[in-house]
Amino acid sequence: MIATLHFATLVLTTLFAVATAVALNGLLLRAMFVLMRPATARRVNSRTQLATGTTQLVRAYASHR
Repeated sequence: MIATLHFATLVLTTLFAVATAVALNGLLLRAMFVLMRPATARRVNSRTQLATGTTQLVRAYASHR
């Protein structure tokens, strides 16, 4: 009888530990997504001046070949 009680206590403690670990894992995963969001949410528009300048350089050097 005492062995059964100890085994039941062990099972309940293990289930509680598993539930706590899953909840903590989900919480930390959600926190990582929240922390990563600002890096991808705000995108800076690329300057078209660089693209225009690069195009002009390509045209300038392409005519000399």
